[in-house]
Amino acid sequence: MQHLTCTLWEAPSHYQLHSGWFLFIYHGIPDSLVFISFYTIGPDLWKGQHSSQDTRMSSTVRVVVVGAGNRGDSYSRFASIHPERMEVVGVADPRKFARTKLQQQHNILNENVFDDWKSMAEREKFADAVFICTPDRLHKEPAVAFANKGYHVLLEKPMATTVEDCKAIVKACTQSGVMLTVAHVLRYDPLIHLIKELIDSGAIGDIIHIQHLEPVGFYHFAHSFVRGNWRNEAESSFALLAKSCHDIDLIHHWAGGRRCVKVSSFGSVSHFQKEKKPVGAADRCVDCPVEKDCPYSACKIYLDRVKQGHTGWPVSVICQSSLPDIETVTEALKTGPYGRCVYSCDNDVCSNQVVNMEFEGGLTAAFSMVAFTEEICQRKTVIYGSKGELSYNGHEISVFDFLTQRSTKHTAQNNAPRNFGMSGHGGADYHLVDTFISAVASNDPSMIRSGPQETLLSHLLVFEAERSRLESRVVYCGDSGKN
Repeated sequence: MQHLTCTLWEAPSHYQLHSGWFLFIYHGIPDSLVFISFYTIGPDLWKGQHSSQDTRMSSTVRVVVVGAGNRGDSYSRFASIHPERMEVVGVADPRKFARTKLQQQHNILNENVFDDWKSMAEREKFADAVFICTPDRLHKEPAVAFANKGYHVLLEKPMATTVEDCKAIVKACTQSGVMLTVAHVLRYDPLIHLIKELIDSGAIGDIIHIQHLEPVGFYHFAHSFVRGNWRNEAESSFALLAKSCHDIDLIHHWAGGRRCVKVSSFGSVSHFQKEKKPVGAADRCVDCPVEKDCPYSACKIYLDRVKQGHTGWPVSVICQSSLPDIETVTEALKTGPYGRCVYSCDNDVCSNQVVNMEFEGGLTAAFSMVAFTEEICQRKTVIYGSKGELSYNGHEISVFDFLTQRSTKHTAQNNAPRNFGMSGHGGADYHLVDTFISAVASNDPSMIRSGPQETLLSHLLVFEAERSRLESRVVYCGDSGKN
């Protein structure tokens, strides 16, 4: 027996359908295809048509992955969930274990597996798009090379680690006529996207001030920015770019096209310093007599988790050549970078930083990033307007109306599969890939929320903020010589 479900839906502007309201009737047929009948509801006309479930998908999008680490692996999982929409057909990674793992997950042909992205780029184009998930300092060259080959590009954030490289990537993608999506995943979080819609609807009037907090999380910071890949600026990038370009991008987005005219920033490395090392502490947690009293203990962060059966992030990151288990994790803590005492590392990136911005028209914004928090990446935002106040706690939005003096709660449906991507991103990793694949399949760059030009502008703001911190002065954006 067929199961019929009726839904009334208003077509978003990016769907190239008749404007207006649609009545959708879902014909659920067990063990078969799902078909949809939709009817345009207008004053004079009802139109019945039939469509398969994925009418916007003209064909399966073929993707190659450059960098098969945590992010490359996460984004690639979309193909396992939606094999009719996306297929991973190639991988490049210098680490044999990482590229072999991805090859086996997606049944990639041997001739499409490379230990060097340059060899892949030299081949005749054999896919529609590329996921570039290399380390931060290795973004520019593959992004430019694959864009010049005609691949649409999904590029892990940050875009690049210098202004010149960011501009080169945008130029290459623009001149080649390919789509560029930078992985500012929070732009694709349904609830955060609703913030922008509420602002644009006039729910709080004119925006006066934005206050935004990123709580990194005490063990997340120890993992990524004290022991891990982003601990040292010379090897990766500065913390505001590596961790918080998401947040500066959101503030820039909420400002609604107004240019930031001046910025100031302050920050430093706090606590994770050699002089803070407890008396008697060893250089490695597995040998440390005071480990049990340290909240940043690698034994607690990694070994205790794997003993409980948790092998996802951050445990999955520390074993470079094998799957994580008690034996391999123990060995990694004895010999690898993630077993080091947090007070004996070569970290030099900020553990806390503030950025103050003034935009055209007098709008001001204040951003804070802090490592020492219970919550991990659950952003907190308050936006003050002339007619109301909008607050966001990572789970829901509340809008207080000055006229009625009442608060309205807002939530958004999030249909992202559980355990897809980073938990602190609230399913946004899934929505990022979903949007990119849809844009490529339909050849519609308007679907992309983090395209080249606006992303470049927000990156430039990040570089200006860091310049302010380093030079201990207010920076007038776009004028390097003004004090």
